[in-house]
Amino acid sequence: MVGFAKMGWLSSVNNNKSSKIADDVNKMGILAFETAKIMSRLLCLYKSLSDSEISKLKKEMKSRGVAYLNSKDDGFLYSLACAERLEDLDKAAAAVARLGHKCSDFGLNRFDLVYTDLKLGIIDFGKLEYGSKEIEKRVDKMEKLINATSGLYSALENLTELEISDRKMKQWKERKASGQLQKVNLDMLNQKLEQQRKQVRQFREISLWNQTFDKSVGHMARIVCIIYARICLVFGPYIPVLPSLSLRNMRASQQKEIIKVQPENCLIEPIREQVISRSGPIPTTSKPTLVRFYSRKSIFFLCDDEGFGSEKLAKNNRVFHAAGPLTLGGSGLALRYANVISLVEKYSNPSETVDLNSRENLYQMLPGNLKKTVRSKLSKNLKCMDEDESLAEGWRDALKQIMEWLAPMAHNTINWQLERNLEKTKFDIKPSVLLLQTLHYSDKEKTEAAIADILVALSCIYKCENRQWSEP
Repeated sequence: MVGFAKMGWLSSVNNNKSSKIADDVNKMGILAFETAKIMSRLLCLYKSLSDSEISKLKKEMKSRGVAYLNSKDDGFLYSLACAERLEDLDKAAAAVARLGHKCSDFGLNRFDLVYTDLKLGIIDFGKLEYGSKEIEKRVDKMEKLINATSGLYSALENLTELEISDRKMKQWKERKASGQLQKVNLDMLNQKLEQQRKQVRQFREISLWNQTFDKSVGHMARIVCIIYARICLVFGPYIPVLPSLSLRNMRASQQKEIIKVQPENCLIEPIREQVISRSGPIPTTSKPTLVRFYSRKSIFFLCDDEGFGSEKLAKNNRVFHAAGPLTLGGSGLALRYANVISLVEKYSNPSETVDLNSRENLYQMLPGNLKKTVRSKLSKNLKCMDEDESLAEGWRDALKQIMEWLAPMAHNTINWQLERNLEKTKFDIKPSVLLLQTLHYSDKEKTEAAIADILVALSCIYKCENRQWSEP
């Protein structure tokens, strides 16, 4: 174990003098885009732990949708939030450590050991102050590098398209007789090409492409440590296995940021290593080592026989798989039901027209048991509406009330999936959605009952307004 008891190596890593030749050889080049994505993920985590975001999280946990469908237990929900943030940080730290192997600085070259020391509580947390002027300057610098690298990515895409057009134009010119019009078009294209190449060169100079591995990884390594210290500060009171921060080293404002939750509400029991739910739909028994916080035997939520690396981490989304069989996530229905709810929200708009195919497609998204429930409720309510048309107004109010708390959770479910789309190259630094804010941990029975109600309400409203909608 490397004995980095202080954080001095991190603060001074960017001040080490090295030759210009070594710097030129150590430039990031094409790895700038991968680095920008890792940096973006880290800044997402950093921003998600701000005072305003923590306050927003507290408010979300009290929302009707989360409380009714997921759990009313604050400690349980906070432990889910903490587990997901730590898992995201572990994956980002593994990626930083992988890039660190290309660094000349020994501390960065073996950042996996440094991060292990951090989790063991060896690092002095007093040097890791979230939101300090120095850290905010570093964050601003990273944001500028990310934006410049994003601009370089777009510029290279545009350059590729122009070069393809240039080749096609030259091939076409060779087959056709040259003329004044073709010459003008080719000259214009060459001018655009030159301008685009100049833009690419400019972005390369100011982006991560032109940065050294030591400098870029140094930025990320320090932010990783800052984020971990912040997680310990915010969630530590009810996650006993997290290293504790001495209150003597904190400002008064920092001390007030600690969430006051009782330790017995912790989701994970580190000794028995099993998931424990005090309330909500997740069952009290689960597969051992399904989700784990830090322990001295295991870092990065891995089983004891697993190593350090992003490949292993990618296969162990333990927080995601913690949802039991009675939840939408455990049943594999969360995203499907989110899309159903979003369509109902869209079709409830008075200006929206729904043809027969759209209606059929909506109902085909429902599993068999939910189709039966909807048919049964529809047959009863449509008969009642024939006798009393005033019921339609009641269904409008009911639909509005249910959608007020159900629709936001559906949107969060879709956004959570989009944010983690590995096929998409993105450099977004806004805070990401947590699973507890989605339908992933929602009780299956309660959610299906709510969906049945909004589908019945929509059908009754359409019939009353003589809009195209019929019983499935």
